[in-house]
Amino acid sequence: MSKTKKTVTVTDNRNGKSWEYPVMDGSIGPGVVDIRKFYADTGMFTYDPGFTSTGSCASGITYIDGDEGILRHRGYAIEDLAQHCTFLEVAYLLLRGELPNPKELKEFEGTITYHTMIHEQVTRFYQGFRRDAHPMAIICGVVGALSAFYHDSLDISDPHHRMISQHRMIAKMPTIAAWAYKYSIGQPFIYPKNELSYAENFLRMMFATPCEEYKISPTLAKAMDRILILHADHEQNASTSTVRLTGSSGANPFACVAAGIASLWGPAHGGANEAVLKMLAEIGTVKRIPECIKRAKSKDDPFRLMGFGHRVYKNYDPRAKIMAQTCKEVLDELGMKNEPLLQIAMELERIALEDDYFVQKKLYPNVDFYSGIIFRAMGIPVSMFTCIFALARTTGWISQWNEMIGDPDQKIGRPRQLFTGHAQRKFVPLKKR
Repeated sequence: MSKTKKTVTVTDNRNGKSWEYPVMDGSIGPGVVDIRKFYADTGMFTYDPGFTSTGSCASGITYIDGDEGILRHRGYAIEDLAQHCTFLEVAYLLLRGELPNPKELKEFEGTITYHTMIHEQVTRFYQGFRRDAHPMAIICGVVGALSAFYHDSLDISDPHHRMISQHRMIAKMPTIAAWAYKYSIGQPFIYPKNELSYAENFLRMMFATPCEEYKISPTLAKAMDRILILHADHEQNASTSTVRLTGSSGANPFACVAAGIASLWGPAHGGANEAVLKMLAEIGTVKRIPECIKRAKSKDDPFRLMGFGHRVYKNYDPRAKIMAQTCKEVLDELGMKNEPLLQIAMELERIALEDDYFVQKKLYPNVDFYSGIIFRAMGIPVSMFTCIFALARTTGWISQWNEMIGDPDQKIGRPRQLFTGHAQRKFVPLKKR
């Protein structure tokens, strides 16, 4: 990141004063205007609801070009990572900055495997939730409580402590999430097995019981691994920004990730794949697609096509192409290639991509369009959809948190506001009100 000779001039027409601010260039992507002295110079703040035009940090982890449909982690295209890497390879890349060699990967896998168990007293913590508690509520509470069990890695100024916390969060999230599901349906917890891969362990802990071992399908395990890769990190989205903002106060990493989970739970962020399933069920048959597309175009009809368009991507979401292929592989494996929802989804995608209305508005399928169908086919309930999103995104959150802690420009987050309330009011004693 460097300052260029380019500047942006700001003029206050009220008094004719002008100020110049340098433009900072990253290694790729648009430059940013350095306005850190703006308030000191002008006595004014900038106004940017939703921070859609504000760079909140400098980061070398994930790059997105929404116009071109590009997503890269540490410079590597998401298509290559999803095709050729395991989730733990990608986790290593996000954390360490480079893809591991065989020795480094084996050591990293061993470390993560070593930390998959949860402190046994945490099992009693689950029992404090109502039996019908939503799994997201459970994992948010359990992750936040981990700081009460792992005091030996809470010094965020110690690189070794931070490393242990990173490993623990990535390793324990599959166990925490699977146990939240087991608790919600009244089944016994299944403990992790060291000889299984990350994705295999999660699927087994979800579906095995003491009465019957879960038969692991390589195709389904690969699909789950790929799903985790596709959701591992996505730049400065709402939940990642929440993790960074929480961490800027010096909060411990478990509290920061719990804050990220709470943000992700919002339907505008992590619940889109559930909305896609509901939409496909509402459409019901391929024959109704033209009618539904007509309704989606109408400003007077509340019906909307879910899974199309994205806050960032104004092109085809690169993750969606991989997810579509994964969906077909899973349904073929399970003998469900004639699944009605898939047929509706495929035809809906075909028509929408050829329709001028959707093409002009750049409403391309996003990653959520197919993921809900995959989860449904694998027997994963809707209540767990966002939990799996959180499981995958934990790697990105903890990587972003660690990067923030090491940033010399990092300060406690403190957004400003445009005050619109009463300027000053005369106090009236209680008896005279």
